[in-house]
Amino acid sequence: MRLQTFICVLSACLLNSTAAVAAEPPVASAPTTLPQLQAYTVDASWLQPMEPLRIADHTWQIGTQELTALLVETQDGVVLLDGGMPQMAEHLLANLKRRGFAPKDLRLVLSSHAHTDHAGPFAELKRRTGARVVASAESAVLLARGGSDDLHYGDSITFPPVVADRVVMDGEVVSQGGVEFTAHFMPGHTPGSIGWTWTDTRDGKPVRIAYADSLSAPGYQLLGHPRYPRIVEDYRRSFATVRALPCDVLLTPHPGSSNWDYAAGAAAGAKAMNCKTYADSAERNFNKQLAEQRGKAR
Repeated sequence: MRLQTFICVLSACLLNSTAAVAAEPPVASAPTTLPQLQAYTVDASWLQPMEPLRIADHTWQIGTQELTALLVETQDGVVLLDGGMPQMAEHLLANLKRRGFAPKDLRLVLSSHAHTDHAGPFAELKRRTGARVVASAESAVLLARGGSDDLHYGDSITFPPVVADRVVMDGEVVSQGGVEFTAHFMPGHTPGSIGWTWTDTRDGKPVRIAYADSLSAPGYQLLGHPRYPRIVEDYRRSFATVRALPCDVLLTPHPGSSNWDYAAGAAAGAKAMNCKTYADSAERNFNKQLAEQRGKAR
């Protein structure tokens, strides 16, 4: 190759290289500090302690003013349905003591769904009491992950992981100390959501209690969800399930959802919904949310 040709080729290469460098976007300057983790915070009323509130002769609300945790006293120890936030474990054990029970008397913990505001203290309660945790198969998986990789919230609402000791099927009965708790699958709010029913008494007369799971869809993607393609159908079935529950008294994980006001003491259930009204109200809200998403998708 002649010297003049070589110089031309070399010049072209240098020009191309310079142009490529100039076309690259500038590198963003590194942040001076990495971002802080964002804690999951809730309304103060969710964390407002309360003394045991009688629901029926052997059923008590022992959670907080805006999170349900139900204590059912049996002939052989006690059963807890849900536990609220992770920091509520000590409060629940204190209320257990107020009712005259030691930690070892807690035999079972029944789960509605595996979100941190209801299953948060399960791991600590299990460790400190020896109680067995009961959940659906779908919830058991999420409990073992501590709520991580949630279908809707990702890793933003995690809690101490816990292993379920018993996995139940739809309609299965869990017996403890002469009380029979029936599991009713009502997927939607989570794929593993469960409601529980049992019979207590008031003034010696039987009363059928239904603890129905949440039926809300807070911020959920209802159309074309890649990991939950049948979410709408599941909600529809669950509305029908709740309407058909044996239901003299209805309670829900968030008391306001069924018009309970635990802070009102003896009048806490004065305006409480029945199961049909609760399902109807939830379905109206669901239909409105679904219609809004369909409108945006057009």
